Amino acid sequence: MTFKIVLLVKPTGKRGLGFASDTIPLGLEYLAASIANSVERINIVNMEIEKAPFESFIESFEPDLVGVTMSATDHNEGLRIAEIAKENGCATVLGGYHPTAIPDELLKDEHVDFIVRGEGEYTLRELVQGIDPRDILGLSYRNGNKRIHNADRPLIEDLDLLPFPARHLRRYEYKDHMSIDGRRERDVIAMSRGCWGKCSFCCEPAMNRGYQRFRSPENIMRELLEISSFHRDRPLYILATDPNFMGSPQIIDQLCDLLSKHKLDIRFSVLVRVDSIVRNQELVEKMCKSGILNYEMGIESFRVEDLKATQKGITLPMQEKAARILRENGAWVGGTFVIGLPDQNEEEIMKFPQYAKRIGLSGVGFGVATAFPSTRFYEDLDNEDLIVERDWTKYDEMHSVFKTKNLSGERLEELATYCHAKFWTLDTLIDHTRQNFEPGTRIPLEDFIKGIVNALSFAWQTTSSSQGENMLKHMRIAAEAGADPCVEEYTRQTGLDKIIEFSPFMMKVMGSQKLQLTICSEGVPVTSYVVKTTGETIEYVKAIRGRQRDSTISLDVNLEDMDLSRNSTSVLDFLKGCIRATVSIRGIEEMWCRLRLLTAIGLESTQLVVNQKIKALEKIGENR
Repeated sequence: MTFKIVLLVKPTGKRGLGFASDTIPLGLEYLAASIANSVERINIVNMEIEKAPFESFIESFEPDLVGVTMSATDHNEGLRIAEIAKENGCATVLGGYHPTAIPDELLKDEHVDFIVRGEGEYTLRELVQGIDPRDILGLSYRNGNKRIHNADRPLIEDLDLLPFPARHLRRYEYKDHMSIDGRRERDVIAMSRGCWGKCSFCCEPAMNRGYQRFRSPENIMRELLEISSFHRDRPLYILATDPNFMGSPQIIDQLCDLLSKHKLDIRFSVLVRVDSIVRNQELVEKMCKSGILNYEMGIESFRVEDLKATQKGITLPMQEKAARILRENGAWVGGTFVIGLPDQNEEEIMKFPQYAKRIGLSGVGFGVATAFPSTRFYEDLDNEDLIVERDWTKYDEMHSVFKTKNLSGERLEELATYCHAKFWTLDTLIDHTRQNFEPGTRIPLEDFIKGIVNALSFAWQTTSSSQGENMLKHMRIAAEAGADPCVEEYTRQTGLDKIIEFSPFMMKVMGSQKLQLTICSEGVPVTSYVVKTTGETIEYVKAIRGRQRDSTISLDVNLEDMDLSRNSTSVLDFLKGCIRATVSIRGIEEMWCRLRLLTAIGLESTQLVVNQKIKALEKIGENR
């Protein structure tokens, strides 16, 4: 049976730490490009973005085959989409890391017809062309009550033979949602596939058999030029999805030469191994000069035992040296840690944020150790009967899914929140925002506030989607962890007036003040942020437990009243909300001080509206 009208779907269900980067379904765009000459019509829908129900797309596009890409957290939603498709007479096929790992389990569902294991381009193309399923390598399917798993398909050796992803099928404009000024449009690219690393907790060895394949520099450059043209030569932020970007230093070196020649306005974000940075210092300098400026390294732990147990192949001195090399070249230095490995204890985990700061990381993600199916880590734990969570939607690196020696699952999840909040203290957020601007330039106040709000909104969304009814407790843990002497030390030494561009008139209106914003829970002060102004600038900001008594303005906000979802938070809404939620005024002096504060915010708000209108007019002019 041939298929002529294909609908490819990214379900809603992505949760946890993958939320930041997994926005554009590049895999579906590769599939669409590969089957384009074999079908009459293809559509791609991203249900993470769509407002309409999935049924409406079945009605509009009338597909005869619905393909769904799935990670573990998409499990339930992917099967729901398959059920809707089957009820409307469509054949269904699932693919991605999760179906590749558990094809037997998914085929138990009567709404699933086919599973594509591993790389899907050639397998799906043969399926839509009507080739007998028994003859398609890499395909799993049902034959009556029997589940059939054909032999694996060989890996695609020459990636240059693949057509570029079908970006023209996008129904949406993807923005860099972590960007401050919103100037850069967002895209993704895959320059290689697989990784030669042997990390025991990683899905790559199962998906790509521990083998990395590379595209040629010329082929990559042709796609980058196509991407730039697709975005009308606007500034871009491009995430390279390669799990081991520097797997072939020679290819990256040649690519840098081509990037230097074409001078595209692109800032790249890449995933790299610590040892690759240390062994290729000259190449790192060249990469940074070519716009490859955002790096995420798998640091994992400061415990030597953890690094050995997970087969990372790196050392502690390597971690520190890699971070230093990147900093010296002006790069943004990110790292990931794994907490909750079998032998870790609470005291050790609570030291992770300080270690991350000590070695000089600009940004960090702390993932709860997750045993994904098909990994050696999962198999070892499963053999010892230690896997306690079988709900795949919890496999988001923010939930505990197996027993550990020293910690309960609930406490481990709380420690993940603590670690994030203890690293992302206000001084770190300020420094993170600062790195989005050219060295020596000051950040407009509106952009600074927007950067902080974006970071808080991101933290809110990733935590609220995974913790649900425990959200308030996690918010309290985060608020407590935010009180740290490092905030005052950083703001005094650095000088906020050297980082942020304050309106002189606004500062004069404010005058000399000690503005205190207190985060409360059920009316009890948890953490306060004290801002000392001089009439010309901000002298310091400090974060303390409880409340300070000598403030001239005291603003309270209750955790129970907070909502930092992006749909409800604009640049100054948070500050306005704090003012609306304040406790009673303590007298005429504070009333006068608050009036000055409100006047200053009003002036800044007016200027913000004017600036936004100017930017909108400029964009209209660009489009013309």
